Amino acid sequence: HLRNITILLLPYVCGKMSTTEAMAGTEAISKSALKKEMKMAKIQAQKAARAASRPTPQPTSEQTTTETQYVDEIELDTSMDEPTLIHVKDTKDYVEQRVQLKGWVQTRRNQGSMIFLFIRDGTGFPASLQVVLIGDLCKTRSAQKLTREATVHVFGTIFADERAPGGVELRVDYWKLIGASDVDLENRFNKESHSDVLLDNRYLDMRSSRFGSILKIRSMVTQCLREHFFSKDFFEVTPPTLVQTEVEGGSDLFTVDYFGEPAYLTQSSQLYLETAIPSLGSVFCILPSYRAEQSRTRRHLSEFTHVEGEMAFYNFEQMLCFLEDMVVSVSENIIAKAGPMLQSLNPSFTAPSRPFLRMSYADAIVWLNEHGVLNEETQKPFVFGDGIPEAPERHMTDTINRPILLHGFPVEQKPFYMPPAEDDSRVTQSVDLLMPGVGEIVGGSMRVWDLELLMKNYEAKGLDPKPYFWYNDLRKYGSCPHGGFGLGLERFLCWVMGLHHIREAVMYPRFIGRCAP
Repeated sequence: HLRNITILLLPYVCGKMSTTEAMAGTEAISKSALKKEMKMAKIQAQKAARAASRPTPQPTSEQTTTETQYVDEIELDTSMDEPTLIHVKDTKDYVEQRVQLKGWVQTRRNQGSMIFLFIRDGTGFPASLQVVLIGDLCKTRSAQKLTREATVHVFGTIFADERAPGGVELRVDYWKLIGASDVDLENRFNKESHSDVLLDNRYLDMRSSRFGSILKIRSMVTQCLREHFFSKDFFEVTPPTLVQTEVEGGSDLFTVDYFGEPAYLTQSSQLYLETAIPSLGSVFCILPSYRAEQSRTRRHLSEFTHVEGEMAFYNFEQMLCFLEDMVVSVSENIIAKAGPMLQSLNPSFTAPSRPFLRMSYADAIVWLNEHGVLNEETQKPFVFGDGIPEAPERHMTDTINRPILLHGFPVEQKPFYMPPAEDDSRVTQSVDLLMPGVGEIVGGSMRVWDLELLMKNYEAKGLDPKPYFWYNDLRKYGSCPHGGFGLGLERFLCWVMGLHHIREAVMYPRFIGRCAP
C-alpha cells in the first residue's frame, strides 16, 4: 500500500502536479503516513535525477572493435608505387620509399586508433622494425589476430623518426596476415620460469631478441674462426663422428650398437685429423663431440661443438703462438662484425692483449699454495702430481685476470698421444688456455710422432694398440713433428658474450637428463 502511494506522489515531488492533484486518492491515509511517503518519494526522485545526469557508459576499444566497428578487409591499391621487397637490416637505405616486408610480430601495442608493431625477420640490429597501422587498417577482423609471433606481410613507406628504435619506422598502407599465432603463447613461459620450463619451450624462447643475438654472434664467431684457419693455409675436413677407438678415456664414452658391433660417439676428431696431415698439411674441423659426463655444471655439456686443428711441422712454442694469435684475431674480428650487437650482451668485452701469460703447471701449484688455496679432495696444500680442479683453477685465472697458457702437465694426467717435455720427462708438452670468467677453453699438445714411444704409451695407459692400427701406421710411413688443439666453441662464446651458463650458448643443450626437444 505504501509503495503505491510513493508511485502516486512521484509526479508531485518532481514538480509535475499540484498538491491538490497529488492528494487526490490519498484521503484514506493518515497525515503522518502521507508525510513519510512524500519524503521517500522525494529521495527516490533525487536518485533518479542523479542517474539521469550520468553519461551513458561507452564500450571499451576492444568491445567497439569486436562488436560494432569491424570493417571489410583492406584491398591492395595497385595504383600506388610498386613496393621494393626489403629486410629489416635494409630499412635505413629506403627512407621515404615504398617497401614491403615479411616477418614475425615481436610485440604489439595499441594506442588510440593506432597499432604499433615490432616486426623481425632475422636480420639487422636492432632486430625488429617499428611498424604503424592507422585507422581502418586496425579495424579488420584480421587485425584482432595480430598477436605476438603472428607472421605478416606489410606494405608502406619508411620514415625517419628518432623516437623509433633504429631511427626509422614503417607506416603501413596495406597489410595481410600470413599465419596467426595462438594467444596462449603468453601463458607458456616468462623470464622467471624454471629452467626446465624454458628448455621445454626452447624453440619458442629462442625467438627473443637476446637469444637471437646470441645465435647470430655464434654464427659470426664460427665464421671468424674459419676465416682465421683459411688465412693460415689450413684446409677444413670432415672426420667421422661414429668411431671404434677412444681418445680421451673410456669412462665418458657414449656406446652405440653399430650393426652388431660396439662403436662410440666421438670424443674428439683429433686422431682422424692427424691422418690428413700428410695429404693436406695443416687441417681443422668444426664438428660435434660427445662426453658422457655425469655433470650439471655451468660449463659442461654432453654434446658440444669442437673446433680442432692439427699443425704440421710445428714445435710447441709455435703452437702456443698460434693459439694466442687465433684468440686475439677472432676477438678483434667479431668486434668489427658485430660491435653493437655484442655490446648489448657484453658491454665490457675487448680483445685480449698480447702476450698471454705463460705459466707452468709447477708454477700454478706454487701460486695456489702461496694464496692459501687448498686441494678440494685432501683439504691440504697442493703437491706436484695433483690435478687442479675447476674451482681453484678459476680462482687463479680470475685473480690474475688475464689469459693464461698453462702448460707442462704431469704425464700421468694426460692421454697416450702426448709426448714428454724435452727438458723434464715428468711432464708433457701440453697446454690449456684459461680465460678469466670462464676457465679452460682450449686444450692442446704436441703429438707423439715416434712409433716406439707411442707403443710404450699404450702399455703405460693399459690400452690395446690393435684398434689403433691405422693411427700407428702414420708413424711408419713418413711421420713428422706436429701438434694440435681442441677449442670448445660454447665456452669460447661464454667468454666473448659474458654468458653465465654454457647452455645459453647452444640451440638445444644436451646434458644428463635432457635430450629433448
